[in-house]
Formats: sequence, structure tokens, C-alpha cells
Amino acid sequence: MAAPTYWTARALREQGSRFYRALGEALEAADATNRRRLYAGWTDEFWDFYGRGLRLAELEEGGASRATE
Repeated sequence: MAAPTYWTARALREQGSRFYRALGEALEAADATNRRRLYAGWTDEFWDFYGRGLRLAELEEGGASRATE
């Protein structure tokens, strides 16, 4: 829960339904206490989008490294 939420929130916004896009916005805007509440209430969904966020990060980082070669 101490990990940055950028990629998870981005995956929610880019790959989710309207509901999950709103949840991504809420996650990105939440303070630590409210972020814990979101994670506690939506565990499975956040794990799914966390994995998607990791894949987005890998794609972006891979694309950036290929561009500099």
C-alpha cells in the first residue's frame, strides 16, 4: 500500500468502465487513509488493475528505452 498509485490509477482510467475510471480518479486523489479504505474495499479489482498498470509501465519504459537506442 506504500507503492505509488500512478500506474494503477492510470490503468483504471484507461482500461476500465466509466465506474472504474471514476475509481481511478478517486484513488489518485485520495490521501493515505482514504487510499487504504479503497484498497480494503476493492481488493480483487485493484489487484487486477495493479497488474495492468505494471504492464502499462513496462510498455512505456520499453518504448522509451527503444527510442533512445
